[in-house]
Amino acid sequence: MTKITTVGIDLAKSVFQVHGADRNGHTLFNKHLRRKQVGPFLAQLEPCLIGMEACASAHYWARVAEGFGHQVKLIAPQFVKPYVKANKTDAADAEAICEAVTRPNMRFVPIKTADQQAILSLHRARSGFVKSRTAVANQIRGLLGEFGLVLRPGIRQVREGVPSIIEDGELELPSMFRRLIAQLHEYLRDLDDQIDVLEQSLKVWHKSNDDSLRIAQVPGIGWLTATALVASIADARSFKNGRQLAAWLGLVPRQHSSGGKPRLLGISKRGDAYLRTLLIHGSRAVVRLADRDRSPTGQWVRDVSTRRPKNVVVVARANKQARIVWAMLAHGRDYDAGYTPASRAA
Repeated sequence: MTKITTVGIDLAKSVFQVHGADRNGHTLFNKHLRRKQVGPFLAQLEPCLIGMEACASAHYWARVAEGFGHQVKLIAPQFVKPYVKANKTDAADAEAICEAVTRPNMRFVPIKTADQQAILSLHRARSGFVKSRTAVANQIRGLLGEFGLVLRPGIRQVREGVPSIIEDGELELPSMFRRLIAQLHEYLRDLDDQIDVLEQSLKVWHKSNDDSLRIAQVPGIGWLTATALVASIADARSFKNGRQLAAWLGLVPRQHSSGGKPRLLGISKRGDAYLRTLLIHGSRAVVRLADRDRSPTGQWVRDVSTRRPKNVVVVARANKQARIVWAMLAHGRDYDAGYTPASRAA
């Protein structure tokens, strides 16, 4: 009987498509399974290479398959698409995944643990609450502006200024409008409380994780960025070097080269926009304080600032932070502001 060596699984909510092939790439089966059938199927299948697209529930199913002794690799959907033949169907997608996972130069997504997924869930929930808080504050500001009441910029001004407006009897505001503003203000305070609870949970995890504490030593990286990076990167050694990590975060220039003429554009903005935003905000703080910083970091920022615009310097510093983070995580080192590579020192 021909042995199954490679399996491609097209993940879904209810109906999964599974494609199996032998060592020569010949199709052995291509069938669909209900969700409750996937676990038993993986359990009875002999250990083999399983490929999946890095989409919703991919990390969960990857952990399930690894628990049955399989080797699992996750592939970004855009790298699977070129292998889809003719029209897009579940069967064609599963076959494409099965073929793409065997390519020697394919790039794979590190599989996250349940703990790492939980931390990222806290980050996503916090980010959603922060956006909602900003929207509510802007709504309060806009509604008050319709009655000629203008608050100073900043959410803090909304928190502190609204109660006095509600209680000021001299203002000619309808009672129903006062109740509305009070209700929105209470909602704003509830969002603050929810954000504080999530941040406390993240801080507790940060203090208990050695990698997170280690990379928080880097200027421009605090507990928020550190926890997000550690949970997202998973295993830093899955990247060949720091340059690959920076490219994964979208902090390198896009290329549009042809005919031997290299042409570099703006940053690619690939990868996780949330991580990139955190790194750039942290980098912006480092650049802003560079004139008072006498460390090698401050000197580097000042040197680059003499020949590049400010925003370019900010992104360049964020790129450098990503490379430093990779070196610290991949080699288990602490941050050394004066570190010089052996090759450069020689």
